Amino acid sequence: MASVTFVIATLALLFTGGNRVARCMLSDVGDYAGAEVEISWLPNLDELMKGYARNFRPGIGGPPVNVAMAIEVASIDHISEANMEYTMTVFLRQSWRDERLSYNHTNKTLGLDSRFVDKLWLPDTFIVNAKSAWFHDVTVENKLIRLQPDGVILYSSRITSTVACDMDLTKYPMDEQECMLDLESSGQFPRLSLRFSLRRNRGVYIIQSYMPSILLVAMSWVSFWISQSAVPARVSLGITTVLTMTTLMISARSSLPRATAIKALDVYFWICYVFVFAALIEYAFAHYNADYSKKEKAKEKSSRGSSESIVKNGKQAMVLFSLSVAGMNQGLLVQSRGQRGQRGGDSGATPSPGAGGDGDGETASRGSQSRKGEEQKCCRCAFKPIDADTIDIYARAAFPAAFAAVNLIYWVAYTM
Repeated sequence: MASVTFVIATLALLFTGGNRVARCMLSDVGDYAGAEVEISWLPNLDELMKGYARNFRPGIGGPPVNVAMAIEVASIDHISEANMEYTMTVFLRQSWRDERLSYNHTNKTLGLDSRFVDKLWLPDTFIVNAKSAWFHDVTVENKLIRLQPDGVILYSSRITSTVACDMDLTKYPMDEQECMLDLESSGQFPRLSLRFSLRRNRGVYIIQSYMPSILLVAMSWVSFWISQSAVPARVSLGITTVLTMTTLMISARSSLPRATAIKALDVYFWICYVFVFAALIEYAFAHYNADYSKKEKAKEKSSRGSSESIVKNGKQAMVLFSLSVAGMNQGLLVQSRGQRGQRGGDSGATPSPGAGGDGDGETASRGSQSRKGEEQKCCRCAFKPIDADTIDIYARAAFPAAFAAVNLIYWVAYTM
């Protein structure tokens, strides 16, 4: 209840003070607002505007009217690379002499209401490269007219305009742009050109575009420290970094015009994309080598087992063959003792050629097999796979070193 009483008392004081201030202000301007008071030095504007034709310029038929011009830039509100334009607010001040409005009974300058502008002749000045423009009219039209005794008029207006700007985005976002503001009058008259040098704030782009790209590349290198047997972990990490890099590239390009020129940011995005994709390819290559090594070891193991079985079987065959030959020789000797003739000697010599022929065939087949084995060994030596862990060890050093070298070349090329 006490707080409510305090608020009501405060409002009462404000209303009382406001009435006192209003009375003071009225008393101060009473000399100008009073109906019974005449301001002797004010010219009669109605008589001054008699016969004034606002459709004709001052001194028509004579030399051109010299219009002095000044521009004060209040703000540059927005710069759009996608539409190649910028928006700015300026105070445009023009001054010229109109002898039809001169007065000589006082030397004071008159400040007139903005509604008086509609009664005067104004220069037809326009912005050549403007896409759109408008006057400010809150709370009234932001226009000012000052009239001097010799007829010199100062006309000031507040304008916001969207102006076209031809930008070279080759070094975007490390670029510097020059935008023009051209003002001209109808007919063959000189043009007033203002040149604005704009430098982009690189810190915003380093935080929003460059740092995320660098972190994604570094994230892709984590797979080099993950075991080759962890296939789901390495594959998911590689695919995630590639897709995230693609999304970052698309989102960054959405705010830029679809120009044919390759921008510096596009180059850096593609550098990072290549490194991220190369990390995924590195794992595919290492996994292929590891799988190839396992298959070769399995083949070697199976071939060793088969060769050992062949040797074992060969030894058994040789033993049986030698036993059979020994038994045959013993039989022949017994037969030769019984028959005692040439036929017995011939029959005893018969097995030796047969045995010698079988030995020659086995020697030739073994020689061909040995030559094939040597050829396969030479091919395997030429395409010998690299150990998967060795590939990862090399990648841990090669990828960061290559990325640092490419970054050095990039920043030197686009910032110098």
